[in-house]
Amino acid sequence: MILLKDKVAIITGANSGVGAAAAKLFASEGAKVVICARRAEPLEVVATEIQAAGGDVLCVPTDISDKASVGALVDKALAAYGKIDILVNNAGVLDSSFAGIAAYDDGELMRMININTMGTMNCIRAAIPHMAAGASIVNINSIGGSKGTAGVTYAASKAAILGVTKQVAMCYAAQKIRCNAICPGGINTPMTGSMDYAKMDMSVMKAIGAHTDSNIPASEPEEVANVALMLACDLSASVTGQVIVADKGGSL
Repeated sequence: MILLKDKVAIITGANSGVGAAAAKLFASEGAKVVICARRAEPLEVVATEIQAAGGDVLCVPTDISDKASVGALVDKALAAYGKIDILVNNAGVLDSSFAGIAAYDDGELMRMININTMGTMNCIRAAIPHMAAGASIVNINSIGGSKGTAGVTYAASKAAILGVTKQVAMCYAAQKIRCNAICPGGINTPMTGSMDYAKMDMSVMKAIGAHTDSNIPASEPEEVANVALMLACDLSASVTGQVIVADKGGSL
């Protein structure tokens, strides 16, 4: 079964990790994929792999925190393919210190909000006027947003998008445009692999450990991409406004 035949999908943060995995998977399922991230070089590597497998891909370097840059992304997708059926909001950044409420840095909070929160909202705002019945928005979130198991600035930026997910789903349900969120736990990606634990607020890390099962392995990017595919395709046509926790039970 080709689940995304003739669909056009914009995937942000597609230079590595979940975004790259989703881009390759969606292309293999018949979608034309528009991939973006801030740097062009890693995008081109992903695009080459997609093209080698017979996929149709367009690279558009984009800063999702910049409204004009996101507008250009949507314009280029429409110029190339004429429509937008799927938006996967995967781009985001991690809090460098996982600080708690008593010690967070104001600048770090604004960085989280500008990229994780406003960046996602910028993409939805730009893309949704060009979406028709059957379209799907998938927000790659985090258990940091749904369960609070993260630094306070990251948790705040991700929790906000869960509210946005439900609000967009409610407002566009009559138009049959869906919006859902996925909250993975740990994922084996370059971004998580580069975390410097020496800079972490250990009191927060200890609290997180008390509420999660450290014996459960992290997910692979492809596993999260599979959940995104399910929400993007028509098999989940009745699912909207939902937050799916995909952490292998670590936060139960």
